[in-house]
Amino acid sequence: MEESTLTFIYDGECPFCNHFAELLELKSKIKNISILDGRKNPDLIIDLLKKGYDLDKGAILLKDKEIFHGASAINTICKLINQPSSKLLEILSTTFKSSKRTKFIFPFLVRARRLALIAKGIPTSLQ
Repeated sequence: MEESTLTFIYDGECPFCNHFAELLELKSKIKNISILDGRKNPDLIIDLLKKGYDLDKGAILLKDKEIFHGASAINTICKLINQPSSKLLEILSTTFKSSKRTKFIFPFLVRARRLALIAKGIPTSLQ
């Protein structure tokens, strides 16, 4: 069976998103994953926005030809994490492997991102 090609797109200016992406890259042991800062890839962000996927409303996961957005992206990526080499990533992946928990918690994460960006004086919108 061929492994999926994964691309996780996040807001590199968001401290929470940035830390999660760093943990994914360094500690998740997920193979075939690319981690992209959406702010450094404006053409991709514009293309995804035209398809209805707004990075301002959550991370985006490209899995082969499928697109997961927001809570669905976080839930899907966390289900792929097995035996992470970081206690924090283990806690996060365990928490967000549940679709129900992810859908409940995710709106609070989006608000926390906005507040963190405002506090840093960074525009919340990527467009």
